Amino acid sequence: MSTETPEDGVQTTASTPARRPRGPRRFRLRTLGIVPIVVLGVCASRILLSRALGACGDVFRGPDAQKEHRAAREVRSAQRFAESLGRLKGPYAKLGQFASLRHDVLPDAWRGELTTLRDRVPALPLSRVRGMLERELGRPLEKAFRSFEARPLGAASIAQAHRAELPDGRQVVVKIQYPWLEQALPTDLALLRTGVAWLARRRDAGPQPLRWFDEFASGIREELDFTREAAVAAEISANLADDPRVLVPEVIPSHSSRRVLTVVHHDAIPITDLPALRARHIDPAEVLEILVQAYAKQVFVDGLFHADPHPGNLFVVDASGAPRVLFVDFGLSRRLAPELRDESRRAIFAVLQGDVDAFIASMTKLDMIAPGSEGAVRAAVERMLSTMKAEGSPLGMGADRILSLKDEALVLLRETPGLQLPNDLLLYARTLSYVFSLGRELAPEVDLMKLTVPWLLRFLAGSGQTGRG
Repeated sequence: MSTETPEDGVQTTASTPARRPRGPRRFRLRTLGIVPIVVLGVCASRILLSRALGACGDVFRGPDAQKEHRAAREVRSAQRFAESLGRLKGPYAKLGQFASLRHDVLPDAWRGELTTLRDRVPALPLSRVRGMLERELGRPLEKAFRSFEARPLGAASIAQAHRAELPDGRQVVVKIQYPWLEQALPTDLALLRTGVAWLARRRDAGPQPLRWFDEFASGIREELDFTREAAVAAEISANLADDPRVLVPEVIPSHSSRRVLTVVHHDAIPITDLPALRARHIDPAEVLEILVQAYAKQVFVDGLFHADPHPGNLFVVDASGAPRVLFVDFGLSRRLAPELRDESRRAIFAVLQGDVDAFIASMTKLDMIAPGSEGAVRAAVERMLSTMKAEGSPLGMGADRILSLKDEALVLLRETPGLQLPNDLLLYARTLSYVFSLGRELAPEVDLMKLTVPWLLRFLAGSGQTGRG
C-alpha cells in the first residue's frame, strides 16, 4: 500500500481518505478556455521576447555564431511550446503529438520536441483526479479498492495510470481521465481550430489544415470514450488470439466506465530493457519476431491496429522462458477505412512495378494532391520511384534501407508543395516505421522484411482482410 506524498502534499492511501475535490466547478476556468489562453499567451510572449533579445545579440556575433544561436533559440522555443501543451493536456497535448507527424508542416526541431508529449506529460496529484474516479465508479476509492497507489505509474495526454489492488486481491492498473476534459472539449477544439485557421491564412495553405484538424478532432472525441478503448482492446485481443505469444490485458468491467479504465496488471519487462531480457534468458530476436508478426497481422490482415508502439506501451512477460509480448494502452488505435486500404494496396503494387501513373491515380482518389499541384507531385514521385528502381525490388531491401528510404520520402514530402496526406495514412506509416526502428534497437541482425513480406503479399493478394470499416 502506497503512502507516497503527491505534488500537493496530500498523503493518499486506500485507508486514508484524501482531501475531496469540489467536483467539476473546481475546473471552471479551465473549461471556459481561460487557462489555455493564459498559458499559451505566456508561452508565446516568452518565445517572442527570447527571439527579440536574441536578434539584438546577433548584431554582435559573426555569421556562424548567429546561425548557432538561432538554432538554439529555435530548440528552446519548441521546448517551451511542448511544455505548455503538456501542462494543458487533452487536445492541446494530443495536437502536439499529431503535429509531430507532419513533416510537411513543422521543422525538425519542433517535431522532435513535440514527440516527447507521447510519454512526458506531467501527472496530477491523486487528489485532483480522485473525485472523477469516485463519481465514475459510484463509490469511494477505499470501497472500490483494497489498496491504491497515490503516485501515478505514468501520464499521457488524456489520462494517467495508477497501480491498485481489487477487493478480491487482483492486481490492476487504473487509467483515470483528467476531470475537465469532456466538459472543456468543445471550447478547447474551438480555440485550437481558430488557431489552425489563422496559421493556414498566414501561410496561404488553403483548406487542407482545417481538414486535418477536423480528422484530429473526430479522433480525440473517440479517445475520450474509454468504453471504445475497451472494445478495441477486446477486438485486437480476439484478432490475435491464435498467437499465444501475444497478450492484451483483460478489462475489469466492474471498475471501468467512459472515463475510467481498469485492466489486469502483469509483471513485465520494458521491451527495450535488453539487460533485463537477457538476465531472464529471453532472446530479443524472438521478442522482435513476435512483435513484428503481431503488427503485420493487425496492419495487413485485420485493418485495426494499435497505433502507438513506443517502448512505454510494449512489454515482455516471461512465461517460464517463453516470452509473450504485452500490448498496453489502446487509446491511439486506428481502423483503416476500406477505401484507404484498397488504394494503399494499389499504391504498393504501383511502387513494386514502378508505375507512376497508377501511383498518382491512387493519390488522386484519396484527395492527396492539391488542385494545380499534380505536375510537381508527379515529378517528385518519378524521382522517388526511379531511386527505388535503381536499387532493385523493395521486397528485397533490408530494414535499414527501408528506414533510410522513409527518411528520403519525408524530405521529398517537405519539399513538394501540394502533397496533402491524411492523418490516418501518416499514423499507419509511422506505426510501421516505429516497429522497424524498434527492430533495429532490439535485434539488428534480424531481417524484418523477411518476416513482413508474407503478410504484405497476403495483403496485396486481397486475401484474409476483415473488410470492416
